[in-house]
Amino acid sequence: MWRLQQVGAYPDGLGPGGGLGSWARRALWHPVAVTTPALAAEFEAHRPRMFSLAYRLLGSADEAEDAVQDAYLRWSGARREDIEQPAAWLAKVVTNLCLNRLTSARARRESYVGPWLPEPVLTGAGALGPLDSAEQRDSVSTALLVLMERLTPAERAVYVLREAFAYSHREIAGVLEVSEANCRQLYARAVRRVAARTPRFTPLPEQRRDLVESFIAAAREGDVAALEKTLAADVAWWGDGGGKVTAARRPVVGREKVLRFLVGVAERYLAGVELSVAEVNGSAALLGHLGGELLAVVTFEVRDGVITEAQAVMNPDKLGFVRGQLDGR
Repeated sequence: MWRLQQVGAYPDGLGPGGGLGSWARRALWHPVAVTTPALAAEFEAHRPRMFSLAYRLLGSADEAEDAVQDAYLRWSGARREDIEQPAAWLAKVVTNLCLNRLTSARARRESYVGPWLPEPVLTGAGALGPLDSAEQRDSVSTALLVLMERLTPAERAVYVLREAFAYSHREIAGVLEVSEANCRQLYARAVRRVAARTPRFTPLPEQRRDLVESFIAAAREGDVAALEKTLAADVAWWGDGGGKVTAARRPVVGREKVLRFLVGVAERYLAGVELSVAEVNGSAALLGHLGGELLAVVTFEVRDGVITEAQAVMNPDKLGFVRGQLDGR
């Protein structure tokens, strides 16, 4: 039966703040079975883990929310006797929804204007699950999410389920409906591609935060000498404006070039901009606000006490999720 259904955690399908979310707009008319408060509550208990899985697979908070909501529609319409283990059932549904999205996302990202970076997420309050260990923090780092763009959808799914969620090869084979041997081959290929960027030493969170704070202090004061000390000789600066705001179309590589680039940015755009530090994607990052409006989120890769890579997201479409988090939505 076609009907209007309450979706998600918000009454009447409304998104945070009363607005109609993107998933709600798509889901207003959908053939589903009538759900119950108990079933909705059970799904909500799994929502954080499902969002965490979908985000790692897609690199997009908005698309991850869409995938989780699509899973809710399937959950609402499924027969209870078909769901022996809700967590496993939902993980399989979300993973396969994300695999479908990854195929179309790859084509869109090939035509993306300038470098593509994942949507940032504030993680200090646990939005992406526990990030207590270096391995957990690395699993949501901007650098790793960018690197996983090189993997096939199946390789990425196997890698995420194995590394971030500790699934066995047998469990992953069941999720993807492939043989266990094929699963092991996919995982081995993914590990080879990812291992090339894995740092030998991961700095402690407080060390990373101190370095980011030093970078921000130098930027605020226009202290080029102090700024230079925070950068590695081969540092690379990536900017994602998506063609909607001014950003370098190619990475700026090398300490001297990055310094000149940052000095130019400061002279043209930093007047009145407030810089602060927040935990984004598992580590300390820079947030830039102007007149209370979020303009940029910059994450950093650190090695041997200096910044080796910076990823600046300025595309306003990719800052919506963080804005919502900052507003308490």
